Amino acid sequence: QVQLVESGGGLVQAGGSLRLSCAASGIIVSNNVMAWYRQAPGKQRELVATITRIELRNYAESVKGRFTIARDDANNTVYLQMNSLKPEDTAVYLCSAANVVGATYWGKGTLVTVSS
Repeated sequence: QVQLVESGGGLVQAGGSLRLSCAASGIIVSNNVMAWYRQAPGKQRELVATITRIELRNYAESVKGRFTIARDDANNTVYLQMNSLKPEDTAVYLCSAANVVGATYWGKGTLVTVSS
């Protein structure tokens, strides 16, 4: 059974940093395209960052230069380092894994709140 468990969210002041973790079981993260999404209240889910099997990374324009996605194969975990946080980064952050046959798995999310 596949499980993605996010952690690391919380309340932080604008300009601060957080590191989110996505611990995977039942899959091997290096065999999947791993991604972080976020969903703010009343808004559509937004793709934040992806890392491919060969560690190519892509970011939403709104987070480029501030967020970094990374993968730890030894611990089967994906991270999202978030720096220079802004109030508009407030959202539930979700981890996803997509494999080569088109299956996509989701975690339940972790809440990030950035105060001004």
